[in-house]
Amino acid sequence: MPIKFNRFSGILLAIAAVAGFQASAIAQPSNHTLADLFEQTMFTSDPDFFQNRSFGRQFDWLLGTNGFPDNEINRDAKRTDDLYRAALEQQVSSDPVIRTRDLPNPYRTSVLESNKSSNPK
Repeated sequence: MPIKFNRFSGILLAIAAVAGFQASAIAQPSNHTLADLFEQTMFTSDPDFFQNRSFGRQFDWLLGTNGFPDNEINRDAKRTDDLYRAALEQQVSSDPVIRTRDLPNPYRTSVLESNKSSNPK
């Protein structure tokens, strides 16, 4: 009994075949600094002011064909926040915690508790 494929299953089969032939990614060292990554992340969806003044961007602003600018700014802010949190996590988790003794404190009370702290007139 022959198997019948409809158009949808044929498209799915073609997509699966193409996805299977993708080249594997090779990790290469990145020369980007953290500041460069923040700059790139901040302007991923919503370009800077000068690129936003083009006719196409004005058309997007009115009709939202590629997304409205406020949503693009929100997406960039979320990505920037995620990068910031990842950078902080990497910064604090890369070294062991260093514990030191507190310096000796010569004061036994606070300034507010002292009787001599009254305001002379």
